[in-house]
Amino acid sequence: MKRCLFVDDSSVIRKVAKRILSSPEISVVEAATGAEGIDMCAYDMPDIIVVDSALEDMSAVDFIRRVRAMHGRVKPQIAICLTEVDVGAIMRAKRAGAQGYLLKPFTRPQLLDRFNAFAVAA
Repeated sequence: MKRCLFVDDSSVIRKVAKRILSSPEISVVEAATGAEGIDMCAYDMPDIIVVDSALEDMSAVDFIRRVRAMHGRVKPQIAICLTEVDVGAIMRAKRAGAQGYLLKPFTRPQLLDRFNAFAVAA
């Protein structure tokens, strides 16, 4: 089973993502802050992480760098979640170690398409 971590300060976004992605093949866990997400990664690294670009407690780039600095057998796919296309933010996230981005609010097909691009069966 693949594990997905959704890091977003919006409980609505986390719940919608969990409802869309949860299946026998994917387990979705949620974090409301970057610090909570980092703690969850340190305990059990997920296979894919979606991180909000506007976390209150740390920048998404800092979050990505901290995850990438962790040593372990799992090297997660990471996507940054944005409210609008911001090429600068996308490039900073990619330089930090993200593989892609997702726009919110997202639809079921958009979220599933992003996960399929990461080769994660949903």
